[in-house]
Amino acid sequence: MTHALAWLSEHESNNGLETTERPSPVPPSRSDDHLLDAYSRAVIAAAEAVGPSVVNIEVHHAPRGRALTDPRRPREAQGSGSGFIFTKDGLILTNSHVVHGAAEIDVALPDGRRYAADLIGDDPATDLAVLRISAPNLVPARLGDSKSVRPGQLAIAIGNPYGFQATVTAGVVSALGRSLRSRSGRLIDDVIQTDAALNPGNSGGPLVDSRGAVIGVNTAVIMGAQGICFAIGIDTAKFVAGRLIRDGRIRRGYIGVAGQNVPLHRRVVRFHNLPVETGVLIVSVEPDSPARRAGLLEGDLIIRYDDRVVSGIDDLHRLLTDKEVGQAAVLTILRRTELMTLQVRPEESKSQAA
Repeated sequence: MTHALAWLSEHESNNGLETTERPSPVPPSRSDDHLLDAYSRAVIAAAEAVGPSVVNIEVHHAPRGRALTDPRRPREAQGSGSGFIFTKDGLILTNSHVVHGAAEIDVALPDGRRYAADLIGDDPATDLAVLRISAPNLVPARLGDSKSVRPGQLAIAIGNPYGFQATVTAGVVSALGRSLRSRSGRLIDDVIQTDAALNPGNSGGPLVDSRGAVIGVNTAVIMGAQGICFAIGIDTAKFVAGRLIRDGRIRRGYIGVAGQNVPLHRRVVRFHNLPVETGVLIVSVEPDSPARRAGLLEGDLIIRYDDRVVSGIDDLHRLLTDKEVGQAAVLTILRRTELMTLQVRPEESKSQAA
């Protein structure tokens, strides 16, 4: 594999003219040295603490289409990413998009050992997955608390971008509470934005604080931008990992509708004293679905789910979590200009639809 490298350099030219000698730069003060040393020590200590837990993940996908019969095509597609060990018995957190659909998964440890990994479960809606390897003397990373993270604090990313193993980059937490669209179409909430440099191959690696505690799982960058990178908060990762270990999947509610976000007429909002100015317009209702049995019709507008406001389809996705599966809920809808309530009992989703 070849990589296109952009070499950055500075060139000075005086166009052949002599210039006066520049004064020598003022040497940094002892206090500056102390600050720089403290920053360096924090990054070094964090990298040394979590480094033994970071793994390189290589995946192999079964051939498809012409690759099955065409000898000129590769027999299998390959990819790679990062992950980190979080239990002594070999459980590893990574991104779903790194391992989803893989026929084989291999894990390389920092000390050079390699093991085949089993996929415990993955969740494309949060872009998280859990693997397991059977190996002795593993060093698990310490998981932190993303609720305690603050903008401006030190953030350190460790991973294997473009196959360069154990690469350390550092920056700050740029913002909290971001939302990121997953490949499944759902929003991932409470995402951490950082300017710690991430590149392809960093996916699934840890984002850690100055104490070496994992605060996020690196997942995405905005291509073409500089320093806009994202990590899934470790609190979300803990919840998802727990469910994947227990069930092998995440159970989500489903009512059987396709909808779109639409603005509500201002007169209707004022007349009914509604708390929102947008809602979910029902475009279609699946036959023999919870929504159909509840009496929901095409053209209805959902504005509440139980006592919670629904201002768009993403709100509805958030509310249809596993705690709602099988439990009756009250839908507040607008049918033309009439405010109505219906009772719906969500079922377990077999796909990513609402």
